[in-house]
Amino acid sequence: MACRSLIVVLGDQLTPTLASLRDCDPAQDRVLMAEVVAETAYVPHHPKKIAFVLSAMRHFADTLRDGGVPVTYRRLDAPGGPCPSLWQAVAEAAAAHRPARIVVTFPGEWRVWADIRGWQAATGVPVEVREDDRFLASRAEFAAWAEGRKQLRMEYFYREMRRKTGLLMTEGGEPVGGRWNYDADNRKPLPADLAPPPIHAVAPDTITEEVLAMVEARFCAPGSSRPHFGDLHPFVFGTTRDDALRALDRFIDRALPQFGDYQDAMRQGDDWLFHSVISLYLNVGLLDPREVCAAAEAAWGAGRAPLNAVEGFIRQIIGWREYVRGLYWLKMPDYAETNTFGHTRPLPAFYWTGETDLNCLAQVIGQTRRQAYAHHIQRLMVTGTFALLAGIDPVEVNTWYLAVYADAFEWVELPNTHGMALYADGGLLASKPYAASGAYIDRMSDYCRSCRFKVKDRTGPDACPFNYLYWHFLIENRDRLSGNPRMGMVYRTLDKMKPDRVAALRRDARAFLSRL
Repeated sequence: MACRSLIVVLGDQLTPTLASLRDCDPAQDRVLMAEVVAETAYVPHHPKKIAFVLSAMRHFADTLRDGGVPVTYRRLDAPGGPCPSLWQAVAEAAAAHRPARIVVTFPGEWRVWADIRGWQAATGVPVEVREDDRFLASRAEFAAWAEGRKQLRMEYFYREMRRKTGLLMTEGGEPVGGRWNYDADNRKPLPADLAPPPIHAVAPDTITEEVLAMVEARFCAPGSSRPHFGDLHPFVFGTTRDDALRALDRFIDRALPQFGDYQDAMRQGDDWLFHSVISLYLNVGLLDPREVCAAAEAAWGAGRAPLNAVEGFIRQIIGWREYVRGLYWLKMPDYAETNTFGHTRPLPAFYWTGETDLNCLAQVIGQTRRQAYAHHIQRLMVTGTFALLAGIDPVEVNTWYLAVYADAFEWVELPNTHGMALYADGGLLASKPYAASGAYIDRMSDYCRSCRFKVKDRTGPDACPFNYLYWHFLIENRDRLSGNPRMGMVYRTLDKMKPDRVAALRRDARAFLSRL
C-alpha cells in the first residue's frame, strides 16, 4: 500500500519533536529506522557505544509505535541477515511502501549526508531534507556569523548564543555576575578526601539485554570478524528519554555544585568525578540542549549551584557544542584532510591496549576501555596532547577518538580532536596548540605519583616523556608557532636554555620517538 511520506529517522535523531516527525500522520506516513552494517563498521566502535545507540533506537521505535506510528525497523540481527547500508534500507523501504516523498532531518555527519544525497536517484522518490533545529544555531546562522571574520573564536560566538537564549543574562542584556566566562575559577585540583557522587546507573531491561547479547556475539567474541576495543560489561547507560532525564536530574542535584571547581581535575580510580555524563544522551537526541541549560540555570537561580559551575556547564553546551558543529559544517569535507604540522607517525599500539609505562595514558585509556568515556581534559590534555607532541597522524588519531567514546559522532569529535587537541587545522578552532609538559598533568591529577617516570625530570632515562617531547615539539615547529602571541613567553623561556640542555631534550625525544 502506498503512503504519503517515508520518514527516515537516524540513530542520533531519537527525539519525538524531530523536524521530520512533527507533521507525521500515522494514517498516511511510515517511519523507517535501520540498524545497518555500515554504521557499525566505518570505525571499530566501542561495544558499549554500539549497544547504547542500538538499544536507544529500539526503545525509540517502540515509543513511536505506542503513539500509533507505523514503523519499519531493520535489525542488525534480523533472521534474513543485516542490511548492509542505510542507502539500501531506504531503497528497499521505498520499493515496499511506494511513498510520495521521503522525509529526513539533516544528518550530523558528512558521510551520511553524502548517502542521503543519493536517495532520490536511487529510489525515484523526491527527498525532503529538513533543518535539524534541535541545535540553537542553524548551519546558515553560523555561516553568517563567521562570514568576514579574520579569526573564528568560540568565546565571541558563545556570547551571541547567550544573548540569543537569554541564559544567565540580566534584563539589561548583560551577563549575570558581570563576566561572560568563569573558566579561570574552574581549574582546581581535586582534594584527596573529596568523594564524587555516583552517576545515574541503569540496569539493562529486556530490550537492552537482547542488544547486549547480540553485540557480544557480533563484536566482542574471539570468533567475530574483528573484536572491537572496549569492555561491554557492566553496561550502565540509560537508553530511554526517562533514563536520560533521571541522569540529568541526578547531575543537577548532586554534582553540578562542584562541577565548576573540579571539571579539569583527574583522579586515578574515579571515572566520573563531578561530570554530567549526559553528552551521549544529548548527541542521540534523548535530551534537548535547551532543557539541559534551563535546568542548570534554575539550580543557580534557586541557590543550589554556584555561578562558576553553571556558567561553565552551559558554556560547554551552547558554546563549544554549538560552535564545533557550526565549524564542522562550514569547513567539511576539506577540514578532515588538513595536517598543518605534516604529522605522519602511526598511532601507537598502546592506544588500543592501554599497555604503556606512562601511567597517565594507561589510566585514561584503561578508563576509556572500561566505560567508553573520559572527560574533556583527559581527552585533550592526556591522550590528545601526547598524540600532538609525538607527531601522530591526525587521521589515525581521529579514527581512534571516533571509535572509542560513546558520545562520539563526527560533527563533534572531529573539530575537538583535529582542531583543538591536534591543532591540525592550523589554528582555525584553537588560538594556540594545547601542548603541555608533564607538569600540567601532575598539577591536575594524581597520575604521576604512580608512574615509573619522574615528572620533575626533564631529561634522562627516568624523565617524563611529556617533558622532552614538549620542548622537542616547540623546537621542531618554531617557524610556524613563534609568531603566535600566545606562544611568546614559552619561546623566550626556550631561548634562555643552555645549548647542552636543548641538545639533551632533543636527544631524549628522538630516542623515545624512534622506539615508539
